Formats: sequence, structure tokens, C-alpha cells
Amino acid sequence: MFKKILIAVVLCLFVATLAFAQQRGTPAEAKAMVEKAVAYIKANGQEKAFAEINNTKGKFVDRDLYVTVYDLKGTCLAHGAIPEYVGKNFITSKDPDGTFFIKERIEAAQTKGSGWQNYKFIDPLTKKVEPKTYYFERVGNIVVGCGAYKPGS
Repeated sequence: MFKKILIAVVLCLFVATLAFAQQRGTPAEAKAMVEKAVAYIKANGQEKAFAEINNTKGKFVDRDLYVTVYDLKGTCLAHGAIPEYVGKNFITSKDPDGTFFIKERIEAAQTKGSGWQNYKFIDPLTKKVEPKTYYFERVGNIVVGCGAYKPGS
């Protein structure tokens, strides 16, 4: 009897883990969302695009994926998960490991144009600080990006 209960518990945990994993966005989906946001900005202008990006139930939020936009001085222009960040400068913000992640991102965007960045940030699903890989693209004087969380990494 104990074996059957143990097997049932393990099976339930396995199914729950799979279901939770399916709620997560992938790095490929994050990159695709950035490409979609960049196209939207180019087609509709920054004002309309930023309003849509700031909509936490809009087309630029999917599970734990959301688009952010910063100017080249580190001021948040749009944030799909935390619209309260808009208008605030984060150039000196550090993650728990001491990484100046916004500064690092802007510098990379200015030299490379696009790429990937790793840092830690609050996951909207777990509400915990989690490792994140973030894809960004520079579009004129802004940096558009989206990241995929890697919990338990």
C-alpha cells in the first residue's frame, strides 16, 4: 500500500512539474516577442507601441514573458510586467549578484546592436528572484528586450 501511495505522489509531482514548465516562456519565444515588438514600434510609432507594451494583459505579455524598453541613459520607457517602472532611471540598478544589468545591457546594445544577457530578476510567476536570460535589440535610441526565466538554475 505504501508503495502505491509513494508512486502516486511521485507521479503527481512529475505532472505538476511538467504543467509548471509549460507555463514558462522559452528563450526562443522571448526573442520572437522582441522581434514582434520592434516591428510594432516601427509600424505604429513609439507612443502607441509603448502603451501596448505597458498593458499587462496586452500582446507583449505571455505567461512569464514581457517586453521592456529603456532609453540609452537607463530610463524605463515601457515595462510589460511592472508599469510603475516607467519614467524611472535604473542605470545603477544591480541584481543580487551585483551585476549592473541595465547599464550592461545598454552598453552591449550600443556596441553590438543586439544579443543576450544573463542576470537575476523577480519572476512574475514565482515572485522570487530567478536567473534570467534576456534578448535585446537596439532600435535607434532605445533598447527593446524580453527575457526567459530559468528557475532552479
